[in-house]
Amino acid sequence: MRTFELRRAASVDDAVLLGAASPTAQQGATVRYLAGGTTLLDLMKLDVEQPAHVVQIDRLGLDRIEAGEDAGLSIGATVRNSDLAHDERVRLGYPVLCEALLAGASGQLRNMATTAGNLLQRTRCVYFRDPGMACNKRVPGSGCDALEGYHRNLALLGTSEHCIATNPSDMNVALVVLEAVVHVAGLHGRRAIPIANFHLLPRDTPHIETPLMPGDLVTHITLPPLPPGARSGYLKLRDRASYEFALASCAVVLQVTDGRVERVRLGLGGVATRPWRAVDAEHILTGQPLTVANIEAAAAVALRDAQPRPGNAFKAELARRCIVQAIRNVAGEDLQ
Repeated sequence: MRTFELRRAASVDDAVLLGAASPTAQQGATVRYLAGGTTLLDLMKLDVEQPAHVVQIDRLGLDRIEAGEDAGLSIGATVRNSDLAHDERVRLGYPVLCEALLAGASGQLRNMATTAGNLLQRTRCVYFRDPGMACNKRVPGSGCDALEGYHRNLALLGTSEHCIATNPSDMNVALVVLEAVVHVAGLHGRRAIPIANFHLLPRDTPHIETPLMPGDLVTHITLPPLPPGARSGYLKLRDRASYEFALASCAVVLQVTDGRVERVRLGLGGVATRPWRAVDAEHILTGQPLTVANIEAAAAVALRDAQPRPGNAFKAELARRCIVQAIRNVAGEDLQ
């Protein structure tokens, strides 16, 4: 690990000023914020991250879960994943988030990992984590050895000719179906970013992963309340039961009225370059009777644009089945 200067921010404004000294908030940033450190420190040891300055932000009072506006929830940036998963308001009001958090990593990691760190979790692509390999996400313009390499854990959706790395977070998949909003403090004030706009597609700039600018600090995430009668759940398929990233996962929010789907939100993990909202599949189901045939039709549409490679072609069928089973799990007695 390279040497670096560690600073402890005294306030949110202080953290923003310290962070703004970096020329970028993306890959190559010379200043990084540190809370749980479960990803950052690993990447610094691997020489993937090389910040000259690390700013500790774990004592800024951002570790609270509070009632939000309109009966929603506000989750501080440094709330630990374990605390969030076991919060009664999350367990009862947002089961999909609770289940996604508990499906991620190990108990020890969840005790350290934070909400904002999980939100900004970097890809687990082995080519990104190995400085000996070409990776456009790590070194812009260097190429992508993954394209002709080992694909099993890589993406089918949202890929580009420059990057096929997956977003690894379970929590992020739940956040997209909950239509979360990310709140950021920056040099020019505070702003709110809908989760749908927070994780960017790789296109020809895979090293730019979010709209964050130098100094931007995620302060909290807000969740609107689910509609009355809506249920939710998360299904994760992986090689082993614990401490494993998803081969395919599906988050569901479902509201059924008089046997018809009034509202549905579907999110996919493990198969896309960002937490993937299956909007076309939602349209297929909305207004229709909740039948197995309709669910299977929607699942097929969700994977319609998949671009698999030899090593991950199986994930298209796996993800399709994951969607069907996840909706069936949440539907319960409403399934006709």
